Amino acid sequence: MKCGKSIWGSKLMPEPVLSISRLDSHYGDFQALYGVDLTVHEGEVIAIIGANGAGKTTLMRSVSGLLKNRHEAICWKGQPIGALRADQIAALGIALVPEGRLLFASLSVEENLIIGGQTGRKGPWTLRRIYDLFPVLEERRNQPSTLLSGGQQQMVAIGRALMSNPVLMMMDEISLGLAPVVIKSIYAALPGIVSEGLTVIVVEQDIAKALSVSSRVTCLQEGRVSLEGYSEAVTREEISRAYFGI
Repeated sequence: MKCGKSIWGSKLMPEPVLSISRLDSHYGDFQALYGVDLTVHEGEVIAIIGANGAGKTTLMRSVSGLLKNRHEAICWKGQPIGALRADQIAALGIALVPEGRLLFASLSVEENLIIGGQTGRKGPWTLRRIYDLFPVLEERRNQPSTLLSGGQQQMVAIGRALMSNPVLMMMDEISLGLAPVVIKSIYAALPGIVSEGLTVIVVEQDIAKALSVSSRVTCLQEGRVSLEGYSEAVTREEISRAYFGI
């Protein structure tokens, strides 16, 4: 089964690289997502916002294959992938920067980065490019990842994802628990990442930051889409209603 083209707003859009249709996700008997729809086109930066427990991380886990779903609920370049394993998803060109970073504590900075390249996908991202993007990582390349600051660990997590040379990179709460100056430096690297033609989904609780880096925004509330719009056009009132349900 192939997925169709998308209509967004009043325009017929080209076939998206990622198309999510009526996605329901569960943890055992607990349902976390209810009929979620989302389309992402090549080269876009899409923001996913919402309060704690809204389903943002569940959505990322579903797309990356960490949660199994209906095969047709998630489509990649027109082909259903909802029931594929995480390694199969990564091989297609979808990378996740997970909430909490989840680095391999027993490995060095460089070893963590090298693991990201195990998909074997060809592309512009190499160790040299990662070190150019985040010079501090080259200085600490042989240190255990556990000795890094939270911001430096986040750089490793982003670098590890880029080493897979993805088409789509999903960044889940990358600013969580970091100092404002560190957040600013990490987001300052985003334009250089996107300039390589990468498509990005940014999951953020910082609404202002999410809107500033994205072209479109989707808000989740209690596992359902409560708002979607162009980032420059949505109002604070609309976001507040969608975010809190009031």
